[in-house]
Formats: sequence, structure tokens, C-alpha cells
Amino acid sequence: MITRHLRGPALCPGAEGAVEWQPDALIEIDAYGQIQRVGPAPEGCPHPVSHPGSVLMPGLVDTHVHFPQTRIIGSAAGPLLDWLDTVVFPEEARFSARDYAEAVAKQFCQSLIDQGTTCAAIYGSSHIEACDALFQALDVAQLKAIAGPALMDRGAPDDVLLDADRALAGLERLRQRWHGHEDRLWLSVVPRFALSCTPDLLQRAGRFARTHDLWVQTHLSENKAEIQATAEMFPEAPDYLGVYEAADLAHERALLAHCIWLDDHQWDRLAARGASVSHCPDSNFFLGSGCMHLRHALDRDISVGLGTDVGAGRSFSIRRVAASAYDASLMVSLPVSPERLIWLATAGGAEAIGLRDRVGRLASGYDADIIAVPLQARDVHRQRSQGEAALYEQEKQAILDALIFQHDAGPVTATYTRGARLR
Repeated sequence: MITRHLRGPALCPGAEGAVEWQPDALIEIDAYGQIQRVGPAPEGCPHPVSHPGSVLMPGLVDTHVHFPQTRIIGSAAGPLLDWLDTVVFPEEARFSARDYAEAVAKQFCQSLIDQGTTCAAIYGSSHIEACDALFQALDVAQLKAIAGPALMDRGAPDDVLLDADRALAGLERLRQRWHGHEDRLWLSVVPRFALSCTPDLLQRAGRFARTHDLWVQTHLSENKAEIQATAEMFPEAPDYLGVYEAADLAHERALLAHCIWLDDHQWDRLAARGASVSHCPDSNFFLGSGCMHLRHALDRDISVGLGTDVGAGRSFSIRRVAASAYDASLMVSLPVSPERLIWLATAGGAEAIGLRDRVGRLASGYDADIIAVPLQARDVHRQRSQGEAALYEQEKQAILDALIFQHDAGPVTATYTRGARLR
């Protein structure tokens, strides 16, 4: 039974990085919040909901964001290791208080909704109760997420550390309560990064993830000082990636953020293992970490999504991250098109976290996670000598450019998940 129609210009990500432009689309949504049909709006169609001046597209997917850094967004104190000590760890220590975690969780979820992010891969603090508060807020907000507490048992102040026994016991409690909840919330195993974990914690985290078929999230090769410190702490490992390989944390259900300083051999190993990558160019710029070579991953058919990496990332907007990714690709002389970047922000991000058949597209059978993005009017110069195909491509390119590069644009007009309007 069709319960809702959305009508308007729409961008529909397809396969292999392509995006279809439909100047006047009708999206039919059933009573279960799934899309039944997407196609050109017929004459005399029912009275649908529309958002004039906005473009419809799938909800955005943020593949790397830190919930406990919501209130320190844009706090400059880089490079990475210094920033963690002076800004991040003092703020994350506040999440030992459940009421503080609950207040930030509400703010965090609203920030995602305002920017059109309907699905995210999220790092919590090390506090189990704070992660429970996050899941509770995500549930109320009707968002999709894979999330977990940041596992840390060394290399930081005591008030943000949790020993392996308590961390694994906490993970089990979260798994029993939240994993698979309403088929939209899932627990993830999140070793913060190699420097924050003893070999015992890494090994146990890897076993826990495999035993329960959970996704792993962690950081890899973000900063040169971090890489050097990791080599000194794990002298038996061939390189940074080897630390995770030894703990069975680099596989087809692993999402590795940053990956700036990988050599060809490490990229090849990532591809062979089927791991996914989160590209976080804005935070990479902000902390002076460097530029990931996005094409190195794409050319190896590695699944890649975009990540805001709030709070080193300066915005919850994945569209701004796409603009930063475009700039980063030019800086390394390996350009990536706006069309491919919009695909990475939607269908690509969904693929990178194992939800390729559920979200990231406007297509039959997908959840109706849809956003309406306001765009300033852009005239497409039409010449009689141009055929319809040329006009189509010209119009689509103008819309893609506007979506990524109009930095003055504010929040989205509307955000829907499973057909329910959140904004």
C-alpha cells in the first residue's frame, strides 16, 4: 500500500559511481517506509509532498564521526597527537557523567539530521554508559548507525581508559541491548587506534568482532608522528597495517579511517582483505595530517565512504567533505569528479559499511531515507544546436556542482528516514 509520494527534481545514485538526474521524479513510499517506485512524475499524479527549490536525493552517509567531540568541533590544537592530549581527552573525560552524554547525544543527532545525514559510523567515548546514551538518542531520532565505545587501555589519562576485561564486558552488554535494534542500530568494535590499545586488548577486540560478526572501526596511518610512535610500540609488526592484521582487525568488515600514508603494498593488502576506507579530507587539512590519495583506493576497487571526522572535521556536512575531497584530489593530481563524490557520499558510503542493499539509493526496495537539499537557482544555458543528451548532462553537472560547492547553503530543507519526516 502506497502511503506517501514525494515529487521533485532528484539525483539517483546508481552502480559504479554513476548518478542519474531526473528533472521531475515521483517517489512512491509504502506503509513500511520502503521505496516502491522511482520514475518520471506522470500527468495527473496524486497530490504529493514536494519541496520547491530543493533537490531530492538519498540521505547522506557519514562513515567516520566522533560523538564525544561534538562540542569541540573546530578546536585547533594540531597536530594529531598534541590535539588529542590538549583538547580531545579532557572533553571525552566529561562523558563519564551520563547526563552530560545524554545532552550531547541529542545535540549530535540533531546536527546529523540538520545536515541530511541519515546513517553514520560513529565513535563513542570509552565510557560504556555514554555509548548506551548515544544508542538511545539514535533510536529516538530514528537514525541508522553502527557505533561503539572507543577501546583504550593505555596512552591517555586514566579517566578515559578502560581495561580490557571491563571493556569487553561492556561491549557484551551493549550487544545484547542494541545490536540489530529495529534493523537500524548495530554495535561496532572500535579500537581507537593502535597507540591507545595494548596487544591484549587488540587481540580480544578482534576475537569479539569475529565471534559476533561485528564491524570494526579504527584509524590507520593518519599522521607521520603517529606512524613512527606505532612502529616503536609494535616493533614486531612490518608496518602500521600489520598491527591490525596480527589482531584480525583488518578484514571485509573493517572500516579504516584516514589511510593517508599507505604505500602501494599496504593498499594492495587492504584490497585483498576487502577492508573499507573512510576518507576524511577536511580533518586531514585541519590537523595538517596530509592528503589521502583517493584514487589509490578507487582504482583498487576498495569501498570508500566520506567522513566528517567531527571534531577535527569542522562541519557535520558531508557535502562540505565532498568539496574538500575534490580539492584534495586536485592537490595530488589525481582528480575525482563531483559525480563520483556524490556517489561516495551516498551509495558508496552505504557500501563501505555493509548497507549497500538498504540505503544510499533512491530505488525500489530501499529504505525511504531521503533528503531535500535547497539550491540557489542555476540557469543552464541552452542552445538550439545542442541535443537533449547534451542538455541533460549540462543540467546534471550544474546540479552536482551546486550540491558540493555552494558553501553558503544552510541545512537541508527536509530529512526523512523510512518515509518519516525528521526535519
